[in-house]
Amino acid sequence: MTTLLKNARLIDPEAGTERTGDLLIRDGAIAAVGGTEAPGGTQVIDCAGKCLAPGIVDIGVKVCEPGERHKESFRTAGLAAAAGGITTMVTRPDTLPAIDSPETLEFVLRRGDAATPVRFKPMAALTKGRAGREMVEIGFLMDAGAVAFTDCDHVVTDPKVFSRALTYARSLGALVIAHPQDPGLTAGAAATSGKFASLRGLPAVSPMAERMGLERDLALVEMTGARYHADQISTARALPALERAKAAGLDVTAGVSIHHLTLNEFDVGDYRTFFKVKPPLRSEDDRLAMVEAVAGGTIDVISSMHTPQDEESKRLPFEEAASGAVALETLLPAALRLYHAGALDLPRLFRALSLNPARRLGLDGGRLAAGAPADLVLFDPDAPFVLDRFKLRSKSKNTPFDGARLQGRVLRSFVGGAEIYRHGD
Repeated sequence: MTTLLKNARLIDPEAGTERTGDLLIRDGAIAAVGGTEAPGGTQVIDCAGKCLAPGIVDIGVKVCEPGERHKESFRTAGLAAAAGGITTMVTRPDTLPAIDSPETLEFVLRRGDAATPVRFKPMAALTKGRAGREMVEIGFLMDAGAVAFTDCDHVVTDPKVFSRALTYARSLGALVIAHPQDPGLTAGAAATSGKFASLRGLPAVSPMAERMGLERDLALVEMTGARYHADQISTARALPALERAKAAGLDVTAGVSIHHLTLNEFDVGDYRTFFKVKPPLRSEDDRLAMVEAVAGGTIDVISSMHTPQDEESKRLPFEEAASGAVALETLLPAALRLYHAGALDLPRLFRALSLNPARRLGLDGGRLAAGAPADLVLFDPDAPFVLDRFKLRSKSKNTPFDGARLQGRVLRSFVGGAEIYRHGD
């Protein structure tokens, strides 16, 4: 089928432009962008001046299959992603058991391909059982479909093990994604150290733990020449090390979660456990530094870090509650807070949401160009609404934005030119 999306506000993160025009889809790919005539039999969709952008490529989504399907399944995660304008989910291997063998990866691939309407790319563990002692069979897992390797929030503490894994990954061209923290300092922490955490009586960790973890990782990357991505940078103290590594020509990129871009440490003031994430929410100065780092290109990727937790895991004292928040459906409206605040324009925002993550993983998406996959999101950036967590499509409802006033709603999502979500259906 041929489809013409007409009268759209085209957000092109590759060109850095925003203009009104049409987009023609043929055989699952973008055929033409700009003013174009629709051939006979074309399905025409009037976008009414709303924004049309490449679908979001979200690195770091946790789908709880296998092991914790009661928290999130591929079906519910896929529906939530489609409703959030996410057309590619890049999933984490921190499942039960961990995705550390070709057999487990093949099971996940079958489940994901059968149950999700969006594209799905799995990551695999870097070490067996995410235990930090013995690296996985990186080559076999790449052949089976793994797009990157990570132990998620389990830091590989042994530098010899980590350096060997980086060396082997470099020989195969594999991307290693790490969680830059010093685990000795972060153990047991529930907040960022400072006056606020002390007044609330919460066990806290200094932001220096992130800088220390990142400095160690970057030293090993310099030694091995590996491809490296820091999953979450959340504090200004880590930025100089990242800037030096990029200036030195290391193959290094970094991400930040939407929660660390839009929330700060004061949000945990009422001990609301939905605001407990990992790393903990930082100061307002750190949040502003992260926004500036995205705008300046020091931080490359914005992700949801979607981490479902059931009610039993969250209805506990703050320091005992599980970390994490769901964010597939709130990623875009929360990110649009930065646009409405004047901190980021829409092309720059979608460069971090779509283009950069696709490029880092070697995917074809994230572009509005002829020949690119027709993975698209149509959204109204100005539509206001109040979030009701019980209307989320995720199985778990642990969102810090419950009851928040948000602005920006997804109207339609397309994968390979096929509509997979329409607001109101």
